[in-house]
Amino acid sequence: MSFVSHIAERLLNGGVATDRRLSGPVVKVSTLAVSLGMMVMIVAICIGTGFKEEIRDKIVGFGSNIVISKYNINQSYETNPMYIGTSLPKELKNVSNVTRISPYIIKAGIIKTKDAVQGIALKGVTSDYDTCFFSSILIEGKLLDFTNNTDSISSSGSTDIMLSSHVAEMLGLKLHDAVRIYFIQNGVRARKFTLTGIFNSHFTEFDDRFAVVDIQQLRRLNNWDNLEASGLEIGVNKFDNIESVASDILQTIINHEEEGDRESQLLKVQTIKEIESQMFAWLDLLDTNILVILALIIAVASLNMISGLLILILEKTQTIGLLKTMGAPDKMIQGIFIRMAIRIIGRGMIWGNIIGLTLCSLQCYTHTIPLDPANYYLDSVPIAFPWTQLIILNIFTIVLTTLSLVGPSFVVTKISPANAIRIE
Repeated sequence: MSFVSHIAERLLNGGVATDRRLSGPVVKVSTLAVSLGMMVMIVAICIGTGFKEEIRDKIVGFGSNIVISKYNINQSYETNPMYIGTSLPKELKNVSNVTRISPYIIKAGIIKTKDAVQGIALKGVTSDYDTCFFSSILIEGKLLDFTNNTDSISSSGSTDIMLSSHVAEMLGLKLHDAVRIYFIQNGVRARKFTLTGIFNSHFTEFDDRFAVVDIQQLRRLNNWDNLEASGLEIGVNKFDNIESVASDILQTIINHEEEGDRESQLLKVQTIKEIESQMFAWLDLLDTNILVILALIIAVASLNMISGLLILILEKTQTIGLLKTMGAPDKMIQGIFIRMAIRIIGRGMIWGNIIGLTLCSLQCYTHTIPLDPANYYLDSVPIAFPWTQLIILNIFTIVLTTLSLVGPSFVVTKISPANAIRIE
């Protein structure tokens, strides 16, 4: 241990004969302030990141990371068919980071019961759709049963349908009830489904919008063959990769269109960020809010440490005078007090990390603190642990608070040894 570190440790722990009437409480209060600030910052980052991930996963779950569809000026749910073919999906599967390729069809319909009428967008899916998401939000019944789906144009497919609990409640429907849906298509056409699954994502904007059915039902309604759909949903292994994967997919489609067969058509590639741009813009605002909170807490912690350091310097005036009479340079004495402050900051950060991560872990596994789904789209406070961000936060906190102490430490250079020793 260096001489500077040794003196700093002795002064901080009272090993040097000195009056600790002020320094003792100052050290405790400063440590407590840093601990609380660190705890709040960790909790803010974990909750903010958890909220973004939960909402993002819900948005992606109802759609997909990337969607390929046909260029169409029509803004309604009645889409023109995209010819999928057989070679294009094979080429897309070879794109790096692509995990899933699923055709889908969107079609508008009207659910009518004895007492109510509700417009709905039916989403037709195949057996390889994202079952993980719907399994996580399913509250009654089961997922779609594709057992009898032969994937031939003559097959009408499964008559199962999944509705949200809010829509089912509005229409007075219960599990296994018959659901009659009417379509305006060259007159009025009707289809009868069986309610086999009820889900609730707490995201009413999507819950009220979609119902999930077998894609074969919508193919028969539209008179499309098995190689036609509204588009293709592309799953990506990591959300952060969607822009690069979308670029690779677009290049694959361009190369594919140069072949000049029936599959060559004007297609567009959109990420979920582009499709739901308003939702993701809202989520991006959370990052700004979190940064403002972190900046304010770090500023308060720095001011607290500055005031604590000045109090320590004033209380140790005699010690400073004694060190100067022994030939200690100002930079060495500054280093002693800065190291004292760093030790206080370090202790506070350690306790802040322990308390903050413990509280977040308890909430993550017990979901103790509830939320109102009507306002927050979630039923409990979400938690995520972005370890890289947390490590960067710790580094930035100790660096910024330490740098803020360099200026106040110059007070020791103004202390005269002769006057300091005479102070009682």
